[in-house]
Amino acid sequence: MSDETTNPMREAIQSAISENPVILFMKGNPDQPACGFSARTVAMLQSLDQPFAAVDILPDPRIRQELSALSNWPTIPQLFINGELVGGCDIITEMYQSGELQEALGLDTASAGQSAPEPDAVEAPPLSIETLR
Repeated sequence: MSDETTNPMREAIQSAISENPVILFMKGNPDQPACGFSARTVAMLQSLDQPFAAVDILPDPRIRQELSALSNWPTIPQLFINGELVGGCDIITEMYQSGELQEALGLDTASAGQSAPEPDAVEAPPLSIETLR
């Protein structure tokens, strides 16, 4: 058997992409994005009132590895619409501004031409310092 037919992580990722019309693989989660690119992508989807599923790639390095192997796309976040990779933050931003993202999502393109929304500022956790003796 080949590795592709017996890879549970890849199968789980493929299943998630197939089962969710809009899914974002990101660092962190929509309530607490762990990078600016993920935060910006979430802000755009939320500004369109677009429901979407999200997968945090940080808890297990195999998620990112298998996702990138499956999509042939090296960076995170990755947005899929109807099972197809749309792209990362830069592409999503361009599509949002031109109205292509709204069109791909089946939404009204009235917000085309607008600047992409800035994500809410995320307060950094307090610095944790340990003194070892």
